[in-house]
Amino acid sequence: MKSMKDHLAIGQEIESLRQRLEQHNYNYYVLDKPEITDSEYDALMKSLKALEAQYPEYDSPLSPTKRVGGEVLEGFTKITHEMPLLSLDNAFNAEDLREFDKRVKKEVSGDVSYVVEFKIDGLTVALKYVESNLVTGATRGNGVVGEEVTNNVKTIKSIPLKLKTEEAVDLVVRGEVFMPKQGFQKLNEAQILMGKEAFANPRNAAAGSLRQLDSKIAAARPLDIFVFEVISSSQNLSLTSHFESFEKLKAMGFKMVTPVKYDDIESVIQYCNQMIDERHQLPFEIDGLVIKVDDFEQRRHLGVTSKSPKWAIAYKFPAELAETVISEIRVQVGRTGVLTPLAEFNPVKVAGSIISRATLHNKAYIAEKDIRVGDTVYIQKAGDVIPAVVSVKLDQRPESAQAYEFPTKCPICETAVIQIEGEAAVRCPNEECPAKIKRKLTHFVSRSAMNIDGVGESVIDTLLENDLIESIPDLYCLSEKKEALIAIERLGEKSVENMLKAIEESKQNDLYRLIHGLGIPLIGEKAAKSLAQHFGSLTKLLEADFETLRNINDFGDKMAYSLLNTLSSSDFRLQIDRLKALGVDLKSQQTIDQEGVFSGKTVVVTGTMQKYTRDEIKSIIEAQGGKASGSVSKKTDMVVAGENAGSKEEKAKSLGIRIISEAEFEELLKKA
Repeated sequence: MKSMKDHLAIGQEIESLRQRLEQHNYNYYVLDKPEITDSEYDALMKSLKALEAQYPEYDSPLSPTKRVGGEVLEGFTKITHEMPLLSLDNAFNAEDLREFDKRVKKEVSGDVSYVVEFKIDGLTVALKYVESNLVTGATRGNGVVGEEVTNNVKTIKSIPLKLKTEEAVDLVVRGEVFMPKQGFQKLNEAQILMGKEAFANPRNAAAGSLRQLDSKIAAARPLDIFVFEVISSSQNLSLTSHFESFEKLKAMGFKMVTPVKYDDIESVIQYCNQMIDERHQLPFEIDGLVIKVDDFEQRRHLGVTSKSPKWAIAYKFPAELAETVISEIRVQVGRTGVLTPLAEFNPVKVAGSIISRATLHNKAYIAEKDIRVGDTVYIQKAGDVIPAVVSVKLDQRPESAQAYEFPTKCPICETAVIQIEGEAAVRCPNEECPAKIKRKLTHFVSRSAMNIDGVGESVIDTLLENDLIESIPDLYCLSEKKEALIAIERLGEKSVENMLKAIEESKQNDLYRLIHGLGIPLIGEKAAKSLAQHFGSLTKLLEADFETLRNINDFGDKMAYSLLNTLSSSDFRLQIDRLKALGVDLKSQQTIDQEGVFSGKTVVVTGTMQKYTRDEIKSIIEAQGGKASGSVSKKTDMVVAGENAGSKEEKAKSLGIRIISEAEFEELLKKA
């Protein structure tokens, strides 16, 4: 039995670890000056996780361990902003900026200074701090009402969970969540490898990532933020200007890009022209600049309209087009067999980089724009990242240019392609197509699927080149080919041993990973989890019918048809038989009792439990047929409240929702 003194020491150790980890997060993600190695950071995080698991009474929503994401929400809660998050009027040229300057000087007396900051191409959020602790994060929404995304913003490591202030501060700030160029490129590469659609631009990627109901998905995405404005504060921060507020916010631990300051509009215009080209050197996307009156008293005098402040304007960069000639149209084959056409053209500089190819999306896109080999075309980078063919200069089309004929056969295996009615995609139906096999294998071993360490795309390439594998089940036969693996120059005895160990361990993965890894069209990770929980084993899933599938949460007709089509395939069933024979577990580690004590109920767990971790309670609720939700709403049937339950318990009381203790929760389980 631990003494009070021992418990106090443990609490201090946990808090010390949290502070150290948050300081290292700040050094790495805000200052870009890491002081320890990744392995040292991981060791600290592992120590903290172990202590928090052993001593759940010290659980805190502000712990850095919460940045990895957690419970899955059933929907976003609407949140009304304390002050409207207004949009900005736009300026498109120097004259627009001069007109803005005239309007400002007509309304205020004395000299006017302007601050110019980057217009980050991302998603606006409001972060609320109470007593210096982050309590909510919300999207801008319509400016008045947004969506609460607190769990997701907590996964962004450049957002301070606790402000660096000597005295507790109540504060609401506005910032822009974005995805850096490098992170966006890697995310899209992963999307394509998994046979998923690539994001059109970093803004879409950031918005889609932040608005995930599963915060673990947001945590896995390379999101970042720049905070740029104080919306409100209950304390007097003694701020007189916008430029001054940046220094104050930076000192509190926020990630900032300090704006430039000018005393005349002509200098502002000169800087805007300069940044049209220089923006391409930035590691993140900006789609313009924001010009604001610096002095807060002058801002108050200018006021706002119903839509936008009169003291600020957004200068939008002109779209950058480049002219080139298409030399070839070639086609790639993805994991699910989708044929994606690519235009190859004379290298041209667009948005600061030299490009020589662009996606043409699909057969319909080429036909709609009538794109042909030999055409002179305009190229633009969508979101200044993904090259796109915008239009064809028909007056320069050579007489010899022929209308493009989309392949009727797969360019890799020459199998006749198919196109399902109502879909834009053209597919290769051959399951033995080498291109599909490579993509499928790479997806199978990926982190979101079977998560086999040490087996990535390059290793899959090596295994295929050396004729060591031809299909997914072949991975589980590699232990018989150990000597041949070690003999490959790019591998080594130690790496081969680690790889074989990881492959063997993956046999015990939960069923949802296997279902997701098998790459069934339209069945992603979330759907795979629903299937694993509902059926409990792959054997039972193989017996599923259309009506049963339609009644599963979040399943639609298209998903059901796609799944049944795959399940009825003799090749797919042979693959399952081989995996079973090789020892791959076809059962779920978590099954659902459709007549369980929480069957059909939505249950919210809040506060600190004595006997269970959050994940354990969530698993129990789901195993008993219930739905574990992270937020209280009118749809909530029950709340399990531990110690220090807080606002969720209060909200449940106000809505008349049944609230039970941990002891009562256990009694229900005993009765079940």
